Amino acid sequence: MVYTKKHPALLIMGIILIAIAFMADSGAMSGLIGFLKNKKYVGEMVGMGYAFGAVGFIIGAWHMWGTHKEGNADYYLSSVAGGLFILVVAMTVRWFVAPWIAVMSKAFGPVMGAKYLHDVLGLNYVVLGILAGIIIVNVFKIPEWAENGVRLSRLGLKTGVILLGTLYSLGELASLGKLSAVMVGIFVLGAVGMVLWLGRMRKIPNSMGGVLAAGMGVCGVSATIAAAPVVNAKAVEIAYTIGTILLWGVGCMFLFPVIGHLLDLGYIQFGAWAGTGILNSAQVAGAALAYQPDGIETLKVAEIFNITRVLFLPIIVLWLALWYVKHEGEENTQQVKIGKVIIEKFPVFVLGFILMFALSSTGVFAPAQHYKGKYFDNDIKTEKLLKDEQIAAVTADMGKLERDDQKAAISRMLKNKKVMSIDDETLIRGIYNAKVFSKAANKVLKRATKAVRHTAPMIGKFRQWITLLFAFGLTGLGMQITFSAMKQAGGQPLVIGGIVGTTKAVAALIVILMFVRETI
Repeated sequence: MVYTKKHPALLIMGIILIAIAFMADSGAMSGLIGFLKNKKYVGEMVGMGYAFGAVGFIIGAWHMWGTHKEGNADYYLSSVAGGLFILVVAMTVRWFVAPWIAVMSKAFGPVMGAKYLHDVLGLNYVVLGILAGIIIVNVFKIPEWAENGVRLSRLGLKTGVILLGTLYSLGELASLGKLSAVMVGIFVLGAVGMVLWLGRMRKIPNSMGGVLAAGMGVCGVSATIAAAPVVNAKAVEIAYTIGTILLWGVGCMFLFPVIGHLLDLGYIQFGAWAGTGILNSAQVAGAALAYQPDGIETLKVAEIFNITRVLFLPIIVLWLALWYVKHEGEENTQQVKIGKVIIEKFPVFVLGFILMFALSSTGVFAPAQHYKGKYFDNDIKTEKLLKDEQIAAVTADMGKLERDDQKAAISRMLKNKKVMSIDDETLIRGIYNAKVFSKAANKVLKRATKAVRHTAPMIGKFRQWITLLFAFGLTGLGMQITFSAMKQAGGQPLVIGGIVGTTKAVAALIVILMFVRETI
C-alpha cells in the first residue's frame, strides 16, 4: 500500500509558514502583533516558520511530483502532511486566535471579561486548540492526505512528558513525591476496588469490570490496554472502557480549570488535583496547561502525580489477575504470563521521564538541586539589590509576623538587601504566598525571591519545547475525539465510571483543600 497522496496541501502549508516567518521577521505584521499583544511569540513565528516551512515545502514538492513506492520511506514521509497540519492549526490558535480572544475578552472589562470570561472559562491556546481539533474531525473530517500523520500527536505528548523529566530534581520530587505517593496510592487502590465492587453489584462481566477498574483507577487508556489480556477482555469491552474514559476525561479537562479558578487553587493544589482526579495523561496535561497557559509549574506538579499513578500499574495488573482468577475460576481462565504483560505494556515514555529526571538530578542540565527548573544563587548584580524605599515598605510590615524563623529570614534580607539562603527564600515565599504583608511589601518579597532564582539556558530551551510539544499534541488529541467514540460510553460502564470518577474527583479535591499547601 502506498500512503503518500499526490496533493498540494503540504506544499501550501509550507509556503504559509514561510510567509508568516518572513512577515514576523521583517516587521510587516507589527500592527497585527501590537493589536494582539503577542510580541512574545515573534521568535517562535520566525524560527518555527522558516524551519517547518522549509520541511513542508521540500517534502510537499516530493508529494506532488515525486515517485512513490511502497516502503518505509513512503510510510514515514506521508505522515509529514498530517503532522504539519496539526502544527499549522495549533500555532494558528497559539499565535493568533487565542491572543485575539484574550483581547476581545478584556474588552468586556477586567472583572467580567478578563477574569471570568477568559480566565475562569480557560479560553487559552490549549483549550482552543483542543476545540479546534474536535470541530475539524467531527464537522469537516480529517483530510485523507493528513490521516496517516495525525497519530503523531501522541508522539508529541509523550515526548513532552519525557522532556518534563529535565525540569525536576531529586530534592523536589522527594518533597512532592511523598505527597503524591500517599494520595495517589489511596485514590488508585480505592478507585479500582470501588469499580470492582460496583461491577459485581451491577452484574457486569468480570472482564468488563477488570478493564474498567484499570482504566478508571490508574491511567486511562494505557492501563486499559495493559489489563485487557490479564482479564481476557473482549474488543467491545475495551471499546466501551475507552469510550467511558474519553467522555469522562474530556469533561474533566474543561471542568477542572473552571472549578480551580473559582476556588482560586494554587498551582500545586490544582496540579495535585488534576494529577489525581483526571484519568488520561494527555487530559491531565490539557487541564494543567489550561489552568496555567503561560507557565508549566502546574503541569510539572500534575505530571508528578500522574507519573506516580502510572507507576502503580504493575501492582494493579497483578491485583486484577489474581482477582479475575478468583472470580472466574481456574478452569475458565486462559494462562496469562503476568510478568511478560507488565514488561510489554508498561508505558515506555514513563521510563524516558525517569531517565531524564535521573540525568537532571546529576546536574547535567542545571545545578543538581534546582527547583522548578530554577536554581538558587544570590550572587546578583547591584541593580537587583533592594532599594531603600523597598526596605522601608517591608520594615513597616514586620510587626505582622509571628514566627521567629520568618522574622529572622526577613531581617537577614533587609540587612544584606537580598535573600541570603535557600531556606530563607522558602520562608519568604511562604510569607508572600500567605499574603501576610501589604500588597506593596508583598511585591518587594516576590521581587527579592525572583532575583536569586536563575534558569539555566538549557532548561529554558526545554521549557519552550515542552510547551510547543503539548500545544501540538493536544490539538492532535482533539482531532481524535469523535462524537461516535463518546457514544460508546453508554450503559453500565458509563454509570459505574461516572460514580467512581465523580467520587474520586470530589474526595481528592476535599483532601487537597484540607492538607495541600502552596509551599513545599
